[in-house]
Amino acid sequence: MIIGICGGSGSGKTTLLRLLEKHFKALNPTAFSLDNYYKPIHLQNVDTNNEVNFDLPTALDTTLLFNDFNTLVSGLPVTVKEYHFNNPPDKQTFITLQPSPIIIIEGLFLFHYEEIRSKLDFSIFVDVNHVAQLERRILRDHTTRGYSKDSILYQWDNHVMPAFNQYLLPYKSSADFVFVNENEVEKEFSKLVAQIEHSKTFQELVKLY
Repeated sequence: MIIGICGGSGSGKTTLLRLLEKHFKALNPTAFSLDNYYKPIHLQNVDTNNEVNFDLPTALDTTLLFNDFNTLVSGLPVTVKEYHFNNPPDKQTFITLQPSPIIIIEGLFLFHYEEIRSKLDFSIFVDVNHVAQLERRILRDHTTRGYSKDSILYQWDNHVMPAFNQYLLPYKSSADFVFVNENEVEKEFSKLVAQIEHSKTFQELVKLY
């Protein structure tokens, strides 16, 4: 069963993935993150002010991404270079992802890539109000990535929100579950896992494992 998680920057995609990993630990799920497929900074597009724009579907090495995804889905392991924003170019950490009855894949442009979207058995769109989303991004990018607040706000207005509106929001209405990541997270999570576990694909999976 392939479960896909999409949502804006700072919406809580990775946190939700970890919760699902823990909930379905008996099936030893495989976590697959699109973050590991970002191209090096020198290959990224720049905007009219010569600022690097990571918030485009072209920011990822989709050839490698699709190849690894299809390999994993076919039942074979893949070795992935793990992405860490502040790692120097010469520091590389590799992880091996093993095939599993459940693959949970998350990423910003996940639903935009038809190659992946068409193979999802269950799709989740993580929704959060933009004020909270921006606050989370400021905290993350200032604390762990060293961006100034002005730089973060520039990216938000010129890269993040335009990308969200063009490449993410159109897929919200077609998601199997819209996870509202705000005040009642535990209730939302309970509803989410109930829907997953009642799905035909999961029921067939349980019979096999």
